[in-house]
Amino acid sequence: MDKLTIALDWTVNPNHSGFIVAQEQGLYEAAGLAVTIGTPDTDNYALTPAKKVELGQADFALCPLESIISYRTKAKPFDALAVAALLTEDLSSIVTLRRDDIRSPRDLAGRTYASYHARYEDQIAQQMVRNDGGQGELVITYPEKLSIWNTLLTGQADATWIFDNWEGVEAALSGVALSSFRLADYGIPYGYSPVIMVSEKRLRERTEAYRKFLEATKQGFLYAQANPAETAALLEKWVPPANRQPELLLQSQRYTSPYYGAAATWGRMAPAKVQTYLNWLYEQQLETQQVSLAEIISNELL
Repeated sequence: MDKLTIALDWTVNPNHSGFIVAQEQGLYEAAGLAVTIGTPDTDNYALTPAKKVELGQADFALCPLESIISYRTKAKPFDALAVAALLTEDLSSIVTLRRDDIRSPRDLAGRTYASYHARYEDQIAQQMVRNDGGQGELVITYPEKLSIWNTLLTGQADATWIFDNWEGVEAALSGVALSSFRLADYGIPYGYSPVIMVSEKRLRERTEAYRKFLEATKQGFLYAQANPAETAALLEKWVPPANRQPELLLQSQRYTSPYYGAAATWGRMAPAKVQTYLNWLYEQQLETQQVSLAEIISNELL
């Protein structure tokens, strides 16, 4: 058995269903793989998933595409590479609790934004405010990552970045009204999030094992897409107790499933979409180095 480890980007939710299905239904084992699935709540995000790949603690990590760019352009570059995208579209938004004094991004100027401290995140949020005609800066705070959603709910922050298909569904089921601002609606192109990240060097050393992992994972996601109720039930034992809510898991799974893609398209990243995002980062001077697509994404394992 080839031993492989994947570090998830968050506690288990329907963005991760394919991994859980593949593990629970023996798809990895059938492919000759012994897969360990790690979640950030085990160390309270002491290390990011991507950092675990850099340190050799994981073969795969889930992260936003900008993490790949960051690793390629830092002072001592690391050969990070995105080999699959989990979702065909960006399902995230910057949100606030619905209130009369914040009706659009321009109203966030001078307000508190709870940040995950991701590369470009603060600048992207600020650019959204500017693109909407807002005058003034966001007040950026950096709570513990796993508690950021609660800082919004408890009024400690005015805005934050969420996945509409997870926290957004949770809010709707709880009767919490949100105002959601999608990046694309305010002139900001975005890449893919999350993507599956690897070390390019280790990929070359273990190509066949990595290819088997992605194929089994793809089958897991296709099963999850076709069987949302059964998949939601499988997730229950993997999610933290606070999220062990059958209706939340089912509704989130139903929301997410259409965005996994199809058998012929699962995981594939459109080069033109990624290039548009790279160009935007460079034009906005959020990134000073121009990097090639070949250093950022690869669909070869798919």
